[in-house]
Parts: sequence; structure tokens; C-alpha cells
Amino acid sequence: MSGYGTEDERTFAPLPPVRGSVFARSWWGRAWLQALEDTALDGQQLKQGRRHARAGAVGAVSVRPGRITAVVQDPDGTAYRSDVLLQELSGAEWDRLVDLAVDSAGHIAALLDREMPPHLVEDASAAGLELLPGVGDLEPRCGCEAWDHCPHTAALCYQVARLLDEDPFVLLLMRGRGERALLDALQERSAARAAGAEGAAEGAGAGGSGGPGGLGAPGASGVSGAAGASGRPGGRRPSGVSAEEAFAVGGILPPLPVPPGPPAVPGEPPSLDTEQGPEPGIDPAALEFLAADAAARAHRMLAGAFDAAPLTPSQDAVRLAAGAPVSWIAARLAEGSGRGPAELERGVRAWRFGGVAALAVLEEEGVPAPEALVRARAQLAEAWEDGERPELRPAGATRWTVAGTDAQLRLGEDGRWWPYRKEHGHWTPAGPAEQDPAAALAAVAAP
Repeated sequence: MSGYGTEDERTFAPLPPVRGSVFARSWWGRAWLQALEDTALDGQQLKQGRRHARAGAVGAVSVRPGRITAVVQDPDGTAYRSDVLLQELSGAEWDRLVDLAVDSAGHIAALLDREMPPHLVEDASAAGLELLPGVGDLEPRCGCEAWDHCPHTAALCYQVARLLDEDPFVLLLMRGRGERALLDALQERSAARAAGAEGAAEGAGAGGSGGPGGLGAPGASGVSGAAGASGRPGGRRPSGVSAEEAFAVGGILPPLPVPPGPPAVPGEPPSLDTEQGPEPGIDPAALEFLAADAAARAHRMLAGAFDAAPLTPSQDAVRLAAGAPVSWIAARLAEGSGRGPAELERGVRAWRFGGVAALAVLEEEGVPAPEALVRARAQLAEAWEDGERPELRPAGATRWTVAGTDAQLRLGEDGRWWPYRKEHGHWTPAGPAEQDPAAALAAVAAP
């Protein structure tokens, strides 16, 4: 999720409606909502604001230092401009924060990877720098003229929690610095500190080599006067630079040239239609099909889409069938994989929704660890608003059927939920996986 705009202001497009999803998955997103819920005086206003956000009533969100803004619509169509203000950090406070980050290679690595390291937030708080909002830090302003958090400013804050899940630098921009400005300051401070440390080391080496009894003194025991402090003839320093210096300047060196991209389409395999007939047992059409598939896989590898793990022959048969081969090749794939035509078709549908993971959910039912099962049941309990939760009946260790319907939810090994629909007496994949069970179940009802 990326916004557009300048370094000092980013605008994020309206987010789609969402049902049953927890608004904040990251720890910084949860801290943001905790500040909102601790600040607001009226819990009913918050609940109404959460419903506005779920319904997609929040328009484009503008984020700039000290302020977030959006237009929020009531169910009757009335629109209000809503703002939430947050105190910016001063220039001196930002300098202290950059120093704290530079003190730890782990902090720098996390920030360069666009993550907000929890220990940096804790270190900053201990130094009197509050990055995350506290009680009373979120000041609401709304066109509806409410004096406290109204449903509109609450909806804006809930929507911003979703933005923070994807990009914690949104919070830093609200505190006064854009992503580029912060990263540039980190790189400059790191390089300056490394250069200072290198200069100090050189000065210490030069000043400590002489004097009576020193290692550089003529006749010193074990080291000749010509060798110097480095132990090399003439006192020469080792070639190259220190690892610390190389790491410090790595972020400010010019980037390498962009490598050439892959061709737009896979190459065409050679035609095997020749005047000479094939050897017994060789099917030219099947070989052409496999060659075209190999070319397509090579093209995906050039584009960076590497296969995570080798496929079993049974899985590879489904993958090949998903390429819509002619009917007689599909029949051979079904026979070779031990499936009937209808079973292969269900496997192909699963593959198109999610590859190996989706195929495993269709054909296998694992036994989850007890803690994974506890988390899954908690998700099912929290996924719907009060009174909206369907009646779910266990149909196995990782499957739940919706009572009175042809809908089913299945839990994958990675904790995602897969929707299924009963067709012609068989449970059939109905959509891709979702983190939220309510969103997955909604795919079953979709046309």
C-alpha cells in the first residue's frame, strides 16, 4: 500500500470495505488504536466510527506533519471533513532520535527495511522522545463540530491503523519527518561517526608508536624499529578499508546499473513436426507441450518468481493441467496423477487460487498444533460483529461448515482461511485465501 504526494505530505487512496477484520495487526498499529480508545470519552462513538471504517466510508487519507485528514460520509450520504492532530517532534528531538538509531546496527537495518523496531521506540521513550501517541495525544477536529472524538474522527483513526500496519513510516511523517529525510539523516550520521572513529584510531596509532620503551622504539623487545605499530616493514597499514567504514558508506554510494529485464513473453520452443517420424513411444505433441511449459517457467525465473520448493509428480501434474492443455493431454495428466477428470478439475481450480498451499488444503487435512487451533477458534469468535456470526459446525480438525448452507471454511498450515462451496456433492475451492475468516466466507456468497 503506497501513497502519493511529496516528501512532506502523502495521500492514500480510499481503502475498500472490510468485514470482521481486526483493524491493527502490527504492534505499532495496536498502540495507535490504544491511544484512541484511551482518549475518547464515548465508547459508542468509537463503535460507530469503527462501523464507518468497515463500511468504506473514509475517503482518501492525507498524512502530513502533525495532522491527518479525510472526508468521512455518514450512512445518509452527508460528508464531513475530519482531522486528527498529533504533536510534532522538534529538530533537537529528531537529532536525538537519529543518534539513538545510529547507536544500534539493528535499528538501522530495521528502518532501512521499512520496519519500526520496538526497541528503538522503547529507547526513545526512555530518552523522553515519544513516537507512539499516548493518552490525549490525538486531538480531533471535525466538521460536525463535536468536541470529542466523533464517529468521523474515530473512523479516520481506525483507517490510519490499517495504513500503519503496511507502512510504519506514516507515523514518523505525522511526527514531522518523511521517510527519505530520516533515511538520509541516518546514512549521513553513520558515515560521519565511522569517519570520526577511523580518524581517532589513526591518531592513536601514530601517537602511541614512539617514546622510550614503546613498541615503536628502536631496540624494543620482539619488534624491530623498521616494522612499526602495524607489524609490517616500514609501518605500512594493511590494504583496504575497515568493515565498519565500508558498512557506513554503503548506503550513500551510487546504485549499481539496473540489470536488463526479462523478455516480454517466453520464447517459442522448436517445432517437432518433421518429415522423419518419431521413435516408438515418443509423442511429439506432448514434448512440444512440455517444452513450452519449460520456457514459461524459465521466463518466470528471469522475472524473479522462483519456485519455493520442488513439486511432487502429483503436484506437477496439476500445475501442468492448470495451463489448459488440449483434452487428450489433460486426460493423460489425470491418469498419471491417479485422479479422475473431475478430481483433476478441482485440483486445477485450487491451484489457480493458491498453488501448492491451496492444493494441500483441498487434498489433505493436517492436525494443527494445539496453540494454532486455539488461535483459529479465537479468530472465528472475533471475526463477526455481535449477532452476525454464522453457525459453524466442525467438519474435521481444520474445517468448519456453515449450518444450513453449502459453504465451508478450511484452515491452511500458514493460518490463512480458504473458502469452499459444495458442488455436485463435492467440496470445491471457491476463492483465494484470506487472513480473516469472515472475508473468506464472503467469497462463497459472491457470484
